[in-house]
Amino acid sequence: MGGAATAGAAIVVEGLGRRFGSFDAVREVSFGVGRGEIFGYLGANGAGKSTTIRILCGLLAPTAGRARVAGIDVRADPEGVKRRIGYMSQKFSLYPDLTVEENLDFFGGAYGLSGKALAQRIDALVAEVGLEAQRRVQTRSLPGGWQQRAALAGALLHDPEILFLDEPTAGVDPASRREFLALVRRRVRRGVTVFLTTHYMDEAEYCGRVGLMVDGRLATLGTPAELKARHVPGAFFAVRAGRRADLLAMLPGLDGVLAANPYGAGFRVRVDPARLSVEGLAARCRGVDAGAEIEPAGATLDDVFLQVVAGGRA
Repeated sequence: MGGAATAGAAIVVEGLGRRFGSFDAVREVSFGVGRGEIFGYLGANGAGKSTTIRILCGLLAPTAGRARVAGIDVRADPEGVKRRIGYMSQKFSLYPDLTVEENLDFFGGAYGLSGKALAQRIDALVAEVGLEAQRRVQTRSLPGGWQQRAALAGALLHDPEILFLDEPTAGVDPASRREFLALVRRRVRRGVTVFLTTHYMDEAEYCGRVGLMVDGRLATLGTPAELKARHVPGAFFAVRAGRRADLLAMLPGLDGVLAANPYGAGFRVRVDPARLSVEGLAARCRGVDAGAEIEPAGATLDDVFLQVVAGGRA
Protein backbone atom coordinates (compact mmCIF):
# COMPACT_ATOMS: atom_id res chain seq x y z
CA MET A 1 0.00 0.00 0.00
CA GLY A 2 2.27 2.73 -1.21
CA GLY A 3 -0.07 5.66 -1.78
CA ALA A 4 1.45 8.53 -3.73
CA ALA A 5 4.27 7.99 -6.21
CA THR A 6 7.63 7.88 -4.51
CA ALA A 7 9.69 9.66 -7.19
CA GLY A 8 11.26 12.68 -5.53
CA ALA A 9 9.53 11.88 -2.24
CA ALA A 10 10.89 13.09 1.09
CA ILE A 11 10.33 9.66 2.68
CA VAL A 12 10.17 6.29 0.91
CA VAL A 13 9.32 3.13 2.87
CA GLU A 14 9.29 -0.29 1.18
CA GLY A 15 8.36 -3.52 2.94
CA LEU A 16 9.59 -2.16 6.26
CA GLY A 17 9.69 -4.53 9.20
CA ARG A 18 11.02 -4.65 12.73
CA ARG A 19 11.05 -7.73 14.91
CA PHE A 20 11.80 -7.89 18.64
CA GLY A 21 12.48 -11.53 19.41
CA SER A 22 9.43 -13.39 18.09
CA PHE A 23 7.25 -10.25 18.03
CA ASP A 24 6.76 -8.29 14.80
CA ALA A 25 6.21 -4.67 15.85
CA VAL A 26 6.16 -3.48 12.21
CA ARG A 27 5.28 -5.77 9.30
CA GLU A 28 5.67 -5.13 5.56
CA VAL A 29 4.88 -1.42 5.71
CA SER A 30 5.19 0.61 2.49
CA PHE A 31 4.36 4.24 1.74
CA GLY A 32 5.84 7.46 0.38
CA VAL A 33 5.63 10.99 1.78
CA GLY A 34 5.81 13.88 -0.67
CA ARG A 35 7.96 16.94 -0.09
CA GLY A 36 6.04 19.68 1.68
CA GLU A 37 3.32 17.24 2.82
CA ILE A 38 1.84 16.81 6.29
CA PHE A 39 1.57 13.04 6.64
CA GLY A 40 -0.45 11.69 9.55
CA TYR A 41 0.42 8.32 11.07
CA LEU A 42 -2.30 7.01 13.36
CA GLY A 43 -2.96 3.94 15.44
CA ALA A 44 -3.72 2.67 18.91
CA ASN A 45 -0.95 2.19 21.47
CA GLY A 46 1.20 -0.73 20.38
CA ALA A 47 0.16 -0.50 16.71
CA GLY A 48 3.71 0.17 15.53
CA LYS A 49 3.75 3.96 15.16
CA SER A 50 6.61 4.72 17.50
CA THR A 51 8.72 1.84 16.17
CA THR A 52 8.27 3.16 12.62
CA ILE A 53 9.20 6.70 13.56
CA ARG A 54 12.30 5.51 15.44
CA ILE A 55 13.44 3.64 12.33
CA LEU A 56 12.82 6.66 10.09
CA CYS A 57 14.76 8.92 12.47
CA GLY A 58 17.81 6.63 12.38
CA LEU A 59 17.36 5.54 15.99
CA LEU A 60 16.51 1.90 15.28
CA ALA A 61 17.61 -0.40 12.45
CA PRO A 62 14.91 -2.24 10.49
CA THR A 63 15.02 -6.02 10.37
CA ALA A 64 13.27 -6.15 6.98
CA GLY A 65 12.68 -3.87 4.03
CA ARG A 66 14.21 -0.46 3.55
CA ALA A 67 13.53 3.23 4.06
CA ARG A 68 15.04 6.40 2.65
CA VAL A 69 14.63 9.74 4.42
CA ALA A 70 15.73 12.89 2.57
CA GLY A 71 17.36 10.55 0.06
CA ILE A 72 19.43 8.77 2.72
CA ASP A 73 19.17 5.05 3.50
CA VAL A 74 18.31 4.76 7.21
CA ARG A 75 20.15 1.46 7.58
CA ALA A 76 23.32 2.53 5.76
CA ASP A 77 23.67 6.05 7.17
CA PRO A 78 21.52 6.71 10.26
CA GLU A 79 23.74 9.62 11.35
CA GLY A 80 23.23 11.26 7.97
CA VAL A 81 19.48 10.99 8.46
CA LYS A 82 19.70 12.64 11.89
CA ARG A 83 21.50 15.65 10.42
CA ARG A 84 18.70 16.25 7.92
CA ILE A 85 15.67 15.95 10.19
CA GLY A 86 14.10 17.61 13.20
CA TYR A 87 12.46 15.44 15.87
CA MET A 88 10.03 16.33 18.62
CA SER A 89 8.50 13.80 21.00
CA GLN A 90 5.54 13.73 23.33
CA LYS A 91 7.93 13.84 26.28
CA PHE A 92 9.29 17.33 26.90
CA SER A 93 12.90 17.18 25.69
CA LEU A 94 14.43 20.47 26.89
CA TYR A 95 16.29 21.00 30.17
CA PRO A 96 13.79 22.26 32.76
CA ASP A 97 16.35 24.24 34.79
CA LEU A 98 17.55 26.22 31.76
CA THR A 99 15.74 29.15 30.18
CA VAL A 100 14.28 28.94 26.69
CA GLU A 101 17.24 30.90 25.35
CA GLU A 102 19.81 28.79 27.22
CA ASN A 103 18.24 25.59 25.91
CA LEU A 104 18.33 26.83 22.34
CA ASP A 105 21.93 27.97 22.75
CA PHE A 106 22.92 24.55 24.10
CA PHE A 107 21.19 22.56 21.37
CA GLY A 108 22.41 24.95 18.71
CA GLY A 109 25.95 24.08 19.76
CA ALA A 110 25.11 20.39 19.45
CA TYR A 111 24.07 21.07 15.85
CA GLY A 112 27.38 22.81 15.17
CA LEU A 113 25.99 26.36 15.28
CA SER A 114 27.77 29.13 17.16
CA GLY A 115 28.43 32.83 17.43
CA LYS A 116 26.42 35.41 15.52
CA ALA A 117 24.77 32.81 13.27
CA LEU A 118 23.38 30.95 16.29
CA ALA A 119 22.26 34.16 18.01
CA GLN A 120 20.39 35.26 14.89
CA ARG A 121 18.84 31.82 14.53
CA ILE A 122 17.62 31.87 18.14
CA ASP A 123 16.16 35.36 17.72
CA ALA A 124 14.29 34.28 14.59
CA LEU A 125 12.88 31.09 16.11
CA VAL A 126 11.85 32.72 19.38
CA ALA A 127 9.91 35.27 17.33
CA GLU A 128 8.46 32.58 15.05
CA VAL A 129 6.99 30.54 17.91
CA GLY A 130 5.91 33.61 19.90
CA LEU A 131 8.19 33.21 22.92
CA GLU A 132 9.86 36.64 22.97
CA ALA A 133 8.45 37.42 26.41
CA GLN A 134 9.41 33.99 27.77
CA ARG A 135 12.90 33.58 26.32
CA ARG A 136 14.61 34.12 29.70
CA VAL A 137 12.12 32.00 31.66
CA GLN A 138 13.10 28.53 32.87
CA THR A 139 11.23 25.99 30.77
CA ARG A 140 9.94 24.20 33.89
CA SER A 141 7.89 27.34 34.62
CA LEU A 142 6.13 27.38 31.24
CA PRO A 143 2.63 25.93 30.72
CA GLY A 144 2.47 22.78 28.59
CA GLY A 145 1.53 24.56 25.38
CA TRP A 146 4.43 27.03 25.72
CA GLN A 147 6.83 24.19 26.53
CA GLN A 148 5.88 22.53 23.25
CA ARG A 149 6.52 25.77 21.37
CA ALA A 150 9.98 25.89 22.90
CA ALA A 151 10.59 22.25 21.97
CA LEU A 152 9.48 22.98 18.41
CA ALA A 153 11.98 25.84 18.21
CA GLY A 154 14.68 23.41 19.36
CA ALA A 155 13.73 20.91 16.65
CA LEU A 156 13.95 23.65 14.00
CA LEU A 157 17.31 25.12 15.03
CA HIS A 158 19.29 23.50 12.21
CA ASP A 159 16.57 24.26 9.63
CA PRO A 160 15.70 20.61 8.85
CA GLU A 161 13.87 19.70 5.66
CA ILE A 162 11.80 17.00 7.38
CA LEU A 163 10.17 17.36 10.80
CA PHE A 164 9.06 14.32 12.80
CA LEU A 165 6.44 15.12 15.43
CA ASP A 166 5.67 12.15 17.68
CA GLU A 167 2.43 12.97 19.54
CA PRO A 168 3.68 16.52 20.15
CA THR A 169 0.48 17.88 21.71
CA ALA A 170 -0.45 15.03 24.04
CA GLY A 171 -1.90 16.46 27.23
CA VAL A 172 -2.03 20.03 25.87
CA ASP A 173 -5.27 22.02 25.96
CA PRO A 174 -7.26 22.37 22.69
CA ALA A 175 -6.48 26.05 22.16
CA SER A 176 -2.74 25.46 22.54
CA ARG A 177 -2.96 22.47 20.20
CA ARG A 178 -4.57 24.64 17.50
CA GLU A 179 -1.90 27.32 17.93
CA PHE A 180 0.87 24.73 17.75
CA LEU A 181 -0.53 23.23 14.55
CA ALA A 182 -0.79 26.70 13.02
CA LEU A 183 2.96 27.12 13.62
CA VAL A 184 3.61 23.76 11.96
CA ARG A 185 1.45 24.61 8.93
CA ARG A 186 3.39 27.84 8.43
CA ARG A 187 6.57 25.76 8.23
CA VAL A 188 4.97 23.45 5.69
CA ARG A 189 4.12 26.44 3.51
CA ARG A 190 7.87 27.10 3.43
CA GLY A 191 8.51 23.62 2.04
CA VAL A 192 9.14 21.55 5.18
CA THR A 193 7.79 17.98 5.20
CA VAL A 194 6.01 16.91 8.41
CA PHE A 195 5.52 13.35 9.64
CA LEU A 196 2.97 13.51 12.47
CA THR A 197 1.80 10.83 14.90
CA THR A 198 -1.17 11.76 17.03
CA HIS A 199 -4.07 10.35 19.02
CA TYR A 200 -6.19 13.41 18.22
CA MET A 201 -8.29 12.74 15.13
CA ASP A 202 -9.10 16.45 14.72
CA GLU A 203 -5.36 17.06 14.25
CA ALA A 204 -5.22 14.37 11.58
CA GLU A 205 -7.85 16.28 9.58
CA TYR A 206 -5.12 18.83 8.77
CA CYS A 207 -2.95 16.16 7.13
CA GLY A 208 -2.67 15.82 3.38
CA ARG A 209 -2.78 12.03 3.75
CA VAL A 210 -3.23 9.69 6.68
CA GLY A 211 -1.93 6.17 7.28
CA LEU A 212 -3.59 4.02 9.94
CA MET A 213 -1.60 1.27 11.62
CA VAL A 214 -3.27 -1.83 13.09
CA ASP A 215 -1.23 -4.60 14.73
CA GLY A 216 2.01 -3.57 13.04
CA ARG A 217 0.57 -3.27 9.53
CA LEU A 218 -0.49 -0.26 7.51
CA ALA A 219 -4.22 -1.00 7.36
CA THR A 220 -5.28 1.93 5.17
CA LEU A 221 -3.84 5.04 3.54
CA GLY A 222 -5.35 8.07 1.83
CA THR A 223 -6.57 11.63 2.23
CA PRO A 224 -9.04 12.20 5.07
CA ALA A 225 -11.85 12.51 2.50
CA GLU A 226 -10.80 9.28 0.75
CA LEU A 227 -10.67 7.35 4.01
CA LYS A 228 -14.15 8.51 5.00
CA ALA A 229 -15.62 7.59 1.63
CA ARG A 230 -13.84 4.22 1.63
CA HIS A 231 -14.51 3.05 5.17
CA VAL A 232 -17.62 4.84 6.43
CA PRO A 233 -19.95 5.50 3.48
CA GLY A 234 -23.49 6.58 4.17
CA ALA A 235 -25.09 9.40 6.15
CA PHE A 236 -24.24 10.29 9.75
CA PHE A 237 -26.56 11.65 12.41
CA ALA A 238 -25.92 12.83 15.95
CA VAL A 239 -28.53 11.66 18.43
CA ARG A 240 -29.12 12.96 21.95
CA ALA A 241 -31.63 11.19 24.16
CA GLY A 242 -32.30 10.47 27.80
CA ARG A 243 -32.79 6.76 27.08
CA ARG A 244 -29.47 6.39 25.31
CA ALA A 245 -28.87 2.80 26.39
CA ASP A 246 -32.29 1.70 25.08
CA LEU A 247 -31.67 3.38 21.73
CA LEU A 248 -28.19 1.87 21.40
CA ALA A 249 -29.73 -1.54 22.04
CA MET A 250 -32.48 -1.01 19.44
CA LEU A 251 -30.68 0.68 16.57
CA PRO A 252 -28.19 -2.05 15.46
CA GLY A 253 -31.14 -4.30 14.55
CA LEU A 254 -32.89 -1.64 12.49
CA ASP A 255 -32.73 -2.11 8.70
CA GLY A 256 -30.52 0.57 7.17
CA VAL A 257 -28.47 1.29 10.30
CA LEU A 258 -24.81 0.57 9.55
CA ALA A 259 -23.30 1.58 12.90
CA ALA A 260 -24.25 3.23 16.19
CA ASN A 261 -21.54 4.34 18.60
CA PRO A 262 -21.53 6.38 21.82
CA TYR A 263 -20.15 9.88 21.32
CA GLY A 264 -19.95 12.40 24.16
CA ALA A 265 -23.30 12.70 25.92
CA GLY A 266 -25.09 11.14 22.94
CA PHE A 267 -24.19 8.84 20.09
CA ARG A 268 -23.60 8.81 16.34
CA VAL A 269 -25.57 6.73 13.87
CA ARG A 270 -24.45 5.84 10.33
CA VAL A 271 -27.21 4.81 7.95
CA ASP A 272 -27.64 3.73 4.35
CA PRO A 273 -29.83 6.56 3.02
CA ALA A 274 -31.24 4.26 0.32
CA ARG A 275 -32.74 2.06 3.03
CA LEU A 276 -33.48 4.45 5.89
CA SER A 277 -34.42 8.13 5.67
CA VAL A 278 -33.80 10.69 8.37
CA GLU A 279 -37.56 10.78 8.94
CA GLY A 280 -37.60 7.01 9.42
CA LEU A 281 -34.65 7.17 11.82
CA ALA A 282 -36.27 9.97 13.82
CA ALA A 283 -39.58 8.10 14.03
CA ARG A 284 -37.92 4.94 15.35
CA CYS A 285 -35.79 6.85 17.86
CA ARG A 286 -38.76 8.85 19.14
CA GLY A 287 -40.79 5.68 19.42
CA VAL A 288 -38.34 4.68 22.16
CA ASP A 289 -37.62 8.18 23.54
CA ALA A 290 -40.08 10.92 22.60
CA GLY A 291 -37.51 13.59 23.49
CA ALA A 292 -34.77 12.23 21.19
CA GLU A 293 -33.00 14.91 19.11
CA ILE A 294 -31.55 13.96 15.71
CA GLU A 295 -29.41 16.16 13.48
CA PRO A 296 -27.10 15.56 10.49
CA ALA A 297 -23.40 15.06 11.26
CA GLY A 298 -20.52 14.58 8.85
CA ALA A 299 -18.14 11.62 8.96
CA THR A 300 -14.96 12.07 11.01
CA LEU A 301 -11.62 10.29 11.22
CA ASP A 302 -12.79 8.96 14.60
CA ASP A 303 -15.44 7.04 12.65
CA VAL A 304 -12.78 5.75 10.25
CA PHE A 305 -10.53 4.71 13.14
CA LEU A 306 -13.32 2.77 14.86
CA GLN A 307 -14.35 1.05 11.63
CA VAL A 308 -10.84 0.06 10.54
CA VAL A 309 -9.66 -1.14 13.93
CA ALA A 310 -12.87 -3.08 14.59
CA GLY A 311 -13.56 -4.23 11.05
CA GLY A 312 -10.22 -5.39 9.72
CA ARG A 313 -7.96 -4.28 6.90
CA ALA A 314 -8.39 -2.11 3.81
